[in-house]
Amino acid sequence: MHNHMVVDCLDTTFAALSDPTRRAMVERLSRGPASVHGLTEPFALSQQMISKHIACLVRARIVTKTKRGRESICTLRPQAIRTVSDWAISYRQFWEESFDKLEVVVNRMKKAEIRDDTKHGK
Repeated sequence: MHNHMVVDCLDTTFAALSDPTRRAMVERLSRGPASVHGLTEPFALSQQMISKHIACLVRARIVTKTKRGRESICTLRPQAIRTVSDWAISYRQFWEESFDKLEVVVNRMKKAEIRDDTKHGK
């Protein structure tokens, strides 16, 4: 059950991060909270489109949005990014182990080739 919940969370997180505008927003928020208006400025998008992007990040639990007076402030939730990082690290270990095994095989092949060349007077 727990693993299924983690996978669902990752699906939602990856879907949210699949859009370059949302990734740019996450990048901006990594430097600190920002108002919705502040997140709108760098993009040539309508306020409505920006709100949809923010809503997607909020649904994915990457960002929280709180009211401060008349302004809405967005804050990055590093825990969501940590889940993606942890998942990716597990695959990094897999690939590093695979490359280590491949290196052993390649070295054996090189040694066998050198022996064959020596045997045949090359």
